Amino acid sequence: MSQEIRQCVIAGGAGGVGGMFADLLERSGVEVCIIDMNPPSVRRQFKKCDITVPTPQAKDMIQKADMVMLALPETAALHAVKVVGTLMKPDSLLAHTLSVQSPIFNKIHALGLPFESIGLNPMFAPSLSIVGRPVAVIVQNDGPKGSHLIQMILDWKGRPVLLEAEEHDQLAAALQALTHAAILTFGLALAELDVDIAKLGSLAPPPHATMLALLARISSGTPDVYWDVQSVNHQAMTARAALAEAVASLNESVRDQSVFTELMRKSREVFGSEIAHYQDLCTSIFEGPIAPKEGKHSQTNPPVN
Repeated sequence: MSQEIRQCVIAGGAGGVGGMFADLLERSGVEVCIIDMNPPSVRRQFKKCDITVPTPQAKDMIQKADMVMLALPETAALHAVKVVGTLMKPDSLLAHTLSVQSPIFNKIHALGLPFESIGLNPMFAPSLSIVGRPVAVIVQNDGPKGSHLIQMILDWKGRPVLLEAEEHDQLAAALQALTHAAILTFGLALAELDVDIAKLGSLAPPPHATMLALLARISSGTPDVYWDVQSVNHQAMTARAALAEAVASLNESVRDQSVFTELMRKSREVFGSEIAHYQDLCTSIFEGPIAPKEGKHSQTNPPVN
């Protein structure tokens, strides 16, 4: 049994994540073919079809591939697993790039698929370089091709982080759903306060300016992406409930300074022994003043708080 991945089919390879992996795999000498309803932006082997109803040519490519990657939305990937699983050769690798890992993990287990399988979730936008950035790796059925794929991530100078499926989804709820919810609700609160954004920006110290920058980035993004983050992960609701409860606790704490002090202590304890690292990180982010937007309210640079 060869451990190398020489031929790969990427279902959904015309999308951002699929296209990123196609570029990286080709850089490592892997022959890549795309199966998608839309043609890829880069010229490469391509078969137009729905992966859940593959054409004879698509079936032939799947049967020959050393790896089949599902770079699809969750619903489409879950439908595709059984179809692809009946075509793949026994010594091949099934990879998928879903942002939620537990449902497809359970589906693969229920089907009893006989080949290696691995989940990959790049924790960065596909338009960015993989160098130095983390890729969540969920190994379900391990073997030589999965190990080869992880080694390729290292060769691309990415940072594979090995996780269990449920652990991944819990962390993703905190990393993505909670973060985005906090930023979007910050924006909704600003809208409710009806403040003058120009004056706000001219006075904003670095923490607030950073929140405004994050709000601008997320609120200008593709709604479908952020909808998926909040709606698909079964643990996202728990994260949002924790956020709402935390705001309620903060509201109550202003009645008693000792309660507020305890709230701050509890927040600080989240870091454990890692707090010095994040204090230094904050210092490095805010070590210089953030230039205000030029305008009639911008007479001098605001102080750094």
